Amino acid sequence: VQLVESGGGLVQPGGSLRLSCAASGTTFGLLVMGWFRQAPGKERDLVASVAPIRGGSRTNYADSVKGRFTISRDNAKNMVNLQMNSLKPEDTAVYYCNRVDGPSFDWGQGTQVTVSS
Repeated sequence: VQLVESGGGLVQPGGSLRLSCAASGTTFGLLVMGWFRQAPGKERDLVASVAPIRGGSRTNYADSVKGRFTISRDNAKNMVNLQMNSLKPEDTAVYYCNRVDGPSFDWGQGTQVTVSS
């Protein structure tokens, strides 16, 4: 399985970014997928997850991003997206996507998000 993250960049506080993750080599639709982030000197943490349910999906968020980030999935395209609004300097990190409900796939290279004025 290959995971490729994209969409990061430098943004001012209060700005927005949309991250995308493309997965290949697996049947994507039945997996719980998530976005993780790792800031310098810190552990990698789960910030949002999206689970497939009948008729749609169920999402969960870390308290630190609740109300600002929105995770979504496109099973037909094998993609998971993360819309990030009202960004704060503490959101600065490398962002990764991966499976949440089982053994992790090999981690991709991630995408750097830097929030700074």
